Amino acid sequence: MRRATVGTHATRRGFLAGAGAAAAGAGAAAAGAGAAAAGAGAAAAGTELLGPPQAQPAQAKGRPAGIRGAAAEAKRLCDLGPLRELGGTWVGRGFNVISLPDFDNLAGPQPFRVKVDATIETLAFTPIGGPVPNRGSNGQKDIKLHGFSYLQRISNALDSSAMHIEPGFWLRVPATQVPLLGETIVRQGSIPHGTSVMAIGQPIPLVKGGPKIGVASTRPIANPPRNPDPITPAYLARFPVAPPPPDFPQPFLDDPNLALKAAIVGQNIVETVVLDVSTSPRGIDQALFPTGVLNIPFLTKNANATRMDAIFWIEKVQQDDGSHFFQLQYTQTVLLHFLDIDWPHISVATLVKQ
Repeated sequence: MRRATVGTHATRRGFLAGAGAAAAGAGAAAAGAGAAAAGAGAAAAGTELLGPPQAQPAQAKGRPAGIRGAAAEAKRLCDLGPLRELGGTWVGRGFNVISLPDFDNLAGPQPFRVKVDATIETLAFTPIGGPVPNRGSNGQKDIKLHGFSYLQRISNALDSSAMHIEPGFWLRVPATQVPLLGETIVRQGSIPHGTSVMAIGQPIPLVKGGPKIGVASTRPIANPPRNPDPITPAYLARFPVAPPPPDFPQPFLDDPNLALKAAIVGQNIVETVVLDVSTSPRGIDQALFPTGVLNIPFLTKNANATRMDAIFWIEKVQQDDGSHFFQLQYTQTVLLHFLDIDWPHISVATLVKQ
């Protein structure tokens, strides 16, 4: 049986000590790979990314070097905006539920099967080496992007087998006149199934207190809609559901976000940064500003990933002694389309910054 992904007793940083030990090797690998990816990206961009080498200015009299360093760090954090607390390595546990085509079933072809996993995760964010210039035209001035490269590695909590790896970028894009669009945040990711995503969101003001976590339903939806609806309890009951991990009751399988809520019971979360991105973002006209999911032809014809929605909550948690630590929770839903049905693939996790 798989172990639970998130426990209800998780009230302070020590609750993930076991996960940290189990994922230490993966964290080191993720940090190394993230650094390598950042270096490769900088080398590919060349002077376009970082600009020509600049001579170091002479130190002003009476102005200690530490003041310049503090000012530079303050500007870097300001440039990152709502992304600034992402930097570093996060380790923890999660939960994954997905419906998959099952035409290779040994008992004969079946429409689908449900796969449920408890997971261990390392998510490492490495700062991009400098501002990234994008060139304007049509009256638009040049802009500079700031952000992080990231590497996400997820393995099975039962046997440590690899399940998922995803390199990508989180970027902050300033407001522009061409196109006429306010500040946005962007997540670009690549998944070795043959999928790439471009998800966009708009900044959300800092939330005082804990996150407002909604519902993430695993129920499939007919697409296109049909009357009568073919997705009935009798239809779903024809196929066995994979047994959940021990501490994940059936309601958690119906709504995996319940695991996130259980993980923060009893915690004193004093503030929360919300990063909400989607390949079909609200408030952005996709006809003018296209985002989306790209798949290789095999996926398009067999299990087409059509949409991704993700919310990341960066939580500042105050402990009984007055100290703080940072915790990252996320919920992500990817729609897989096959059999004229949209099947939600939902992943959730609770991670702690190391």
